[in-house]
This record gives sequence, C-alpha cells and structure tokens, in this order.
Amino acid sequence: MKILVDLHTHTMASGHAYSTLSENAAAAARKGLRLLGMTDHGPSMPGAPNLYYFGNFSILPQTLSGVRILPGVEANITSHEGELDIPLRYLKQMSIVLVGLHVICYPGGNSEQNTQAYLKAMSNPYIDIMVHPGRPDFEMDLEKIAYTSAQLRIPVEINNSSLGQEKGGAWGNCSYFARNAAKYGGPVVLGSDAHFWDRVGVFNLALEITEEAGIKEEQILNYSPDRILDYLTQRREQRSLIDM
Repeated sequence: MKILVDLHTHTMASGHAYSTLSENAAAAARKGLRLLGMTDHGPSMPGAPNLYYFGNFSILPQTLSGVRILPGVEANITSHEGELDIPLRYLKQMSIVLVGLHVICYPGGNSEQNTQAYLKAMSNPYIDIMVHPGRPDFEMDLEKIAYTSAQLRIPVEINNSSLGQEKGGAWGNCSYFARNAAKYGGPVVLGSDAHFWDRVGVFNLALEITEEAGIKEEQILNYSPDRILDYLTQRREQRSLIDM
C-alpha cells in the first residue's frame, strides 16, 4: 500500500524538531508524497511558537517542491475537560488541526479522566484528527476511543513514531487500538510524526500494525490526497453551519 499523504510533521518551530518546512517538503517530494501537513506544536509545549506564528500562515505558498502544503497545528489538550491551547479564532484559520495528549502540557489523570479529556477534544467541531492515543504515558480506554471515532467519524492516528524503540511500550497499545478500529470501522490516518526530514513519509511500522489488525484500505483517509481533502472540506462545511 502506497500512502501519498503525511499529515503529521514538525519543523524547527516546534522547538524540538530539526528541519525546515522546505526541507520537509523536499523530502516528501522525493518519496512521492503529494500532500504534507505542517503541524507544529501548540504554544503550551516548551519551545513551541507563539500564537502569532499560527496567525501568519497566509504568507506560505500553497506548494513547495511540487507538494501541496496544509498549514496547521498539533494542538495540546490542557485539561480534563478537553480544552486546547489554541484559541478558536486561530483554529478557524487552520487548514488542518491535530490534537493529542503530551506529558508536559496536560495535568495527567487516571484512565477515566484521560479518556474523557481525549473524547471531549474529539467532539470539538474545530478539530480534524486525534493523534497517538496508544502512547503509554496516559492510560486510556482505547476501545471506547475507537468506538467513538467510528460514531463521530473523526479519524484517529496510528502514529509511526510511537512504534519506534524509543517509545517503549506503545506497540501493544497501538495494536489493541488498531484491532478495535478494524472492529468498529472508524476512520484512521497514518502519521509519521516526523521531527527530522528523513522521517517524513515513513509509515512502515504503522502499516504493519494496520495490516495485522485487519484495517481496511478504505478506512485510511490519508491513503490519497482526494480522500483527505474531501474529509477536510466536509468538516469545514459542518463548521460553517455552526458559525452561522
């Protein structure tokens, strides 16, 4: 299976990544990708950009190295109520909004608290994709997350970076989530979570997990640019009804 879209990548602006947007786009082009998400961390992450950075996306070109760019954010959940570190007026400007839990940005909690924080963020109409639920830092009800994803039709990421040796303990959680995603039929995306250009478009471990779990190709939204762009268009049409 050839994945043509990587929606989860970071630039030097995130504070702990090491490549520029141009370097990431050039790497994406070399690997045959056609669509690239630029999703630097929200401002509660140490070293991340301030809100002014996210308000200046209009200056960016639509394509770099022949690859279409989706400027956005990996917003941080900051409370048990699923609050985010990006104000609504900035969320409305994003081409793509990813949301996840990070140790230094979220107060932590038990499985029920963490699950509810994740699900409350998932129900926010101004988010697009929930990311890396399988990391061992936060115990969560991964079956409930997979079920809710299918009900709301909000994709949840299978994160390739989480499956590497440096993220010990994530494989079992991610595999369990993937089996439940296959069971309930919810949408998923595969993300590299690249923090250096050579990891852009790297999905080998995430693909292994999805194949083992029996996730169908039609469930993977970033299989093609058209599929993910159609989804993002639908999300914005739904939001326009809320904003009326």
